[in-house]
This record gives sequence, C-alpha cells and structure tokens, in this order.
Amino acid sequence: MPTNAERSLLPAERVESRILLVRGQKVMVDRDLAEFYGIETRVLNQAVRRNLGRFPEDFMFALTRDEIRNLSQIVISPGFKHSPRVLVFTEQGVAMLSGLLNSPRAVAVNIGIMRAFVRLRQMIASHADLARKLAALENKYDAQFKAVFDAIRELMTPPVGPAREIGFHATLKKSRKAKIKT
Repeated sequence: MPTNAERSLLPAERVESRILLVRGQKVMVDRDLAEFYGIETRVLNQAVRRNLGRFPEDFMFALTRDEIRNLSQIVISPGFKHSPRVLVFTEQGVAMLSGLLNSPRAVAVNIGIMRAFVRLRQMIASHADLARKLAALENKYDAQFKAVFDAIRELMTPPVGPAREIGFHATLKKSRKAKIKT
C-alpha cells in the first residue's frame, strides 16, 4: 500500500498520463522521467550512456524524427521538437533505471511508476475480458436474430403454386330499361 508521502510525490494519474504508446509498446519519455526523479534530462541520459549494457532495445530506444514530430503534437514540451535525441523507456527500462538512480526520491518514484504500469496492464486485461464477453453476447444474439431474419425472408418470398383469389367479384347486369323497347 503506498504511503501518503509516495502518493503526494507522484500521483498515479500523473504517471499514467505520461505513458505513451510508441511502436506498439508502452513507454515513458526521458524528459518526463527526469522531471519525476527531480534531475535534469542530461543527467538521466548520462547515467544511461554509462550503463548501455543494461538497456537493450526492448528496454529503451531513441525516437526517430517523425516519431518526435508526432509526439510533439501530443506532448507539448519546450524544446521537445528540437531535441537531438529523445530516449523512451519501456516498463523494464524504467525498472532498470531504479538500479542506476538510487536516491530515496528515485526509489519512491520508481515504485509509483511501476504501480502505474501494473494498473494500466490490469485495465487492458479487463477491457480484453469485456471484449470477449461482448463477442459471446453477439454470437448468442446473432443466432436468435437469424431466426427472425429467416422468418421475414420467408414472408417476403412469393408463394409457390396457383394463387387463390381473395375478395368478391361483381358483375354488371343490364338494366331493365335497356330490355324494354318502346
């Protein structure tokens, strides 16, 4: 259970709003992480450069210029577009950062970030569960509606065989005046 100090330091909603989807992975930008840790972005990146062996491409990668342009439309940050190299970290990369940045604040921030990633995973799992239930309902009701549509189609098809006339017929009889000649 997070303590009040941890919650006030880094609210979960604040972290979740900074988790982005890039190349099909949930990531956090180096500037946002540096802000959370209370250090400069260059200090964070120096620590990473000194320990590159800890950060394979599935833990951290640099954004392309197009990705930076696309993200800068969403993430408004001074100098973001003009930054020569923007690093993003996956959940595992953020966990690896906890070994590099070992201040009490960094530990508390990492705990908050890990909880945010876990919460996002749980939300995604619950959405997947809802999607499965919805698909099951659609399949169930599609079968019931199929019977209704079949009945409607049957009513729409013309009957086969001779049609029986419905209604009454009137014949015109000659009037009496026409029969009498004068």
